[in-house]
Amino acid sequence: MTRAVPHTTDPTWPEIAEDRFAGTIRGDTPSGCAVALLGAADDLGVRLNHGRPGAADGPRAFRAALARFGTTYDAARRAPLDVPVFDAGDLVPARGDTDEALTETHARLTEACAALHAMGLVTAVIGGGHDLTFPAVRALADHAGGAVGGINVDPHLDVRETVGSGMPYRRLIDGGFLNPRRFVELGAGRFSNSRAHAEWLAGLGATIILDTDSAPADAVDRAIGVALPEAGSAGFVSIDLDVIDGSRAPGVSSVNPAGLPVGAVCDIARRAGADGRVGHFDIMELCPPHDDPPGAGRTARVAALIFLHFIAGFAQRGGAAP
Repeated sequence: MTRAVPHTTDPTWPEIAEDRFAGTIRGDTPSGCAVALLGAADDLGVRLNHGRPGAADGPRAFRAALARFGTTYDAARRAPLDVPVFDAGDLVPARGDTDEALTETHARLTEACAALHAMGLVTAVIGGGHDLTFPAVRALADHAGGAVGGINVDPHLDVRETVGSGMPYRRLIDGGFLNPRRFVELGAGRFSNSRAHAEWLAGLGATIILDTDSAPADAVDRAIGVALPEAGSAGFVSIDLDVIDGSRAPGVSSVNPAGLPVGAVCDIARRAGADGRVGHFDIMELCPPHDDPPGAGRTARVAALIFLHFIAGFAQRGGAAP
């Protein structure tokens, strides 16, 4: 059977517990769906940056957590969590451990996301190395017909010149896919980035909000105002799980000794879901081998909780893709 989305393979789901939201996710057809779940099961970018490997297993661990956690009822809204989601499967990465292999994987992810946008779906990608945000947002910009705005929720600026997981936003800006004046680095670490990278971004007009700058709600208000200033503007929100305090999310590629609380990140995800201008959302750098204890699924459950908040927010849109 020909898959509806290029360069993908069937997802791996365990048995899904009764009355779980995961049981409502469709894998047969995108018809009637509003959001597409896509696994980006690759961590070559992390390895090229000499980081801790293991994020390639993130999508599997995420689905395993979602199969057990998260009912179909939203107690805060006192309503069913009834957003129709299509599981597009997992990206098939290119073979090899070279820069060229990563470039091919990026090309495949752009094609996969482009196909989903053409179906009228908002993409929700689970990774995987954070470099995979680059091809996903590239597809969004192509679909929107020009540079988009966006928010990176991450202690790292990810504007390295070198090929790897730390390069996505430099590639997006240099390629004309991301408008730097509508780009916000939210939750940036005080001691996590080089002076050269911070000054390069600031010189282009990007906004950097440190994790110590203000109360989370005020910071998010500011970020949305910069990234999505107009009613018709298109944008994205990317959450790197290492923005969360390492005591709550140890299973990531780079542990944060003093990150944001889980609740604050969940609220960002909810607001991303509710905003009709957000056409792409992702949760990146889930690294199950480094969970504490290994195999416990603690960080995967955090990722599932963040995703459920995104879906709960999306329910407030009325189900319409931007």
